[in-house]
Amino acid sequence: QQEHPQTIALILAYLEPNKASIILQSLPHEVQSDVARRIATMDRTSPEVLREVERVLEKKLSTLSREDYTAAGGVESIVEILNLVDRSSEKQIIEALEDEDPELAEEIKKRMFVFEDIVMLDARAIQKVLREVDSQELAKALKSVDTEVQDKIFRNMSKRDAGMLKEDMEYMGPIRLKDVEEAQQKIVSIIRHLEDTGEIVVARSGEDELVV
Repeated sequence: QQEHPQTIALILAYLEPNKASIILQSLPHEVQSDVARRIATMDRTSPEVLREVERVLEKKLSTLSREDYTAAGGVESIVEILNLVDRSSEKQIIEALEDEDPELAEEIKKRMFVFEDIVMLDARAIQKVLREVDSQELAKALKSVDTEVQDKIFRNMSKRDAGMLKEDMEYMGPIRLKDVEEAQQKIVSIIRHLEDTGEIVVARSGEDELVV
């Protein structure tokens, strides 16, 4: 946290997204959006810059050395990271970026998938996701969402299963927002995995619709 935001951004751009997300959400709020913006607008990093980072960090990043120019960062990189941070950090970063760079924020949002975007999945995809999701996690995830999202889920379940899910949500009582967000994040991770393996198709805003 003592490093310059540009140095932090460079480091995170080279880390695995899951590791980078943990570090990003641990940074002070005022630094998070700055680092996120720098990652998103990063293009290509020369070996000289990498060597300077290594020097500053006392050789801790020696594995980053490259012979030629090395691609790192960009919108896709920050999207992968933001998709893995907790929802509170994600919202704070996006809101800050909307103030600082509205066009960049819009580009990032177009490529992201959040729990509420489940309404964009077709019936087959939702049913595939539901087969992979724990019922208790699903009940938690649906606690704070609007009726459109809930109805989309219920419509793709049998009446019996939908009834049991509604009972679980009712009997669960009040739960912490953090627990709701964690449950939603687990389901989003399942959706991304199914998309990565080609088992489902996720339509995102700004993309052409599929024609069957």
